[in-house]
Amino acid sequence: MSALDWVLPPTHAGRAVRILAAALVILAAVWILEGLGYAPCELCLTERYAFYANAPLALIAAVFASRGAHALARVLLALIALVFLVNIGLAFYHVGVEEHWWPGPTACTGALNAPVDVKDLMQALNSSRVVRCDEVQLRILGLSLAGWDVVASAALALYAALAARLER
Repeated sequence: MSALDWVLPPTHAGRAVRILAAALVILAAVWILEGLGYAPCELCLTERYAFYANAPLALIAAVFASRGAHALARVLLALIALVFLVNIGLAFYHVGVEEHWWPGPTACTGALNAPVDVKDLMQALNSSRVVRCDEVQLRILGLSLAGWDVVASAALALYAALAARLER
């Protein structure tokens, strides 16, 4: 098996399995980081939906492809590409919030739009810990985790789109 065949297997089933493996590895990585104390913010959790959705879609595409339903596998691979494409936009939005290029959702950036009763505020502060979407908790090689999500989602969207265009 050549290096190209390992990266881009000659079948839709093999390519779908690669997407499934990548999605599961990325999810495992963020769960490990969570276990190490890096709590996800609201946007981080929302960005995971693409991986939660695409892992089973990739598995289903692999099953269909292995049973000869290549047209259906290609449709699923195109859908996977579309979901990751949407996630690129969401992750890029998150990067912009972290870099203060634009405001983020008020639920996780600390913005107050109305007068607040001090008693209610103290009770809320004591009962929950809000992880701010506009503060980077961890940078790896200069990119925040949201930045790495842009990279990963773009790579997987491109890979799935290419896989969907191939005949077999």
